[in-house]
Amino acid sequence: MRLQPNWEETKLKFAVEFVPQEAYWKTTYYAMLAEKSGYDYVWITDHFNNRNVYTALTNILNYTDRVKIGPGVTNPYVLHPIGLAQSMMSLAEMAPGRVICGLGTGDKTTLDMVSIPRNKPLRTVRETTQIVREITAGNRLTMEGKIYQISGVKLNFKIPDPVPVFIGAQGPKMLALAAEIGDGVLINASSPKDFEPAFIHIKEGLAKADKKMGDVEVVAATAFSVDKDLEKARQAAMPVAAFIVAGCPEPILGRHGIPVEAAGEISAAIAKGDWGAVFSKVTSEMLDAFAICGTPETCIEKINNLKKMGVTLFITGSPIGPKIHKSIELFSKEVLPHVSD
Repeated sequence: MRLQPNWEETKLKFAVEFVPQEAYWKTTYYAMLAEKSGYDYVWITDHFNNRNVYTALTNILNYTDRVKIGPGVTNPYVLHPIGLAQSMMSLAEMAPGRVICGLGTGDKTTLDMVSIPRNKPLRTVRETTQIVREITAGNRLTMEGKIYQISGVKLNFKIPDPVPVFIGAQGPKMLALAAEIGDGVLINASSPKDFEPAFIHIKEGLAKADKKMGDVEVVAATAFSVDKDLEKARQAAMPVAAFIVAGCPEPILGRHGIPVEAAGEISAAIAKGDWGAVFSKVTSEMLDAFAICGTPETCIEKINNLKKMGVTLFITGSPIGPKIHKSIELFSKEVLPHVSD
């Protein structure tokens, strides 16, 4: 059985990810513009130091008609999986067939601020996925899990279909688990160097569940920035790349030839709030490794490279570009026609 499709067989879809750090109406406006521009999905990040993800998603559903939406991604540590399932089911009642649950283990930096440990992440994600699936399917759930114990819980309303679960993954075991139990594998990466090993572990998970590649979406959640001015595009991506490098595991840094000491210097500068030092330490190699940024022509080439590998859903994540609305329009007019089917 051949698991990985070739480029011609891969239908590439597109998503945009917004951080709800601006007034709610701005995020809603961006989502409306994304739908008009041809995007298939809108994801909203979930961190407690920004606006509430479910409030943002509800408002977006009220002002859009077609795009699928979801948290990109939420976690089961801040909100119990029953509360997560209830939230997803409520959204899906508003817009049947348009809601996806993006699930992960959460951001360690922000969870550490409130002393929430990410205990047993693999088991927690596995059980949370089961809870969301069973509850949104309208079933009465009893679970004697290693993490969660649930006794006969059933919500008192129904939706037509269970909410799909896309699982955020980076490490080998989580990648395999995401492929095994998820409807999508959401990979926070921008470089083929990171997707090559990821596909090995995805295939392992698919084989364990007797699934084939076409049974899951393979999602590239990228740090993205497009502008006709190359330097402006790269400057916009620099803060995001800095945070990625600062929190990047040593093996991934090594894969891209980035010294651990350099990452440590950026992390220390971020902790001090010395942004001049932060940006001065972000190199071209770091940008190329952890972001897709540049002119439309550059972005087209890099997106098509990931498409050839078997990526089926491409996310233009933060910062999107120097000016979000202008970059969405530029992507729609000068990138999307050259990378979509």
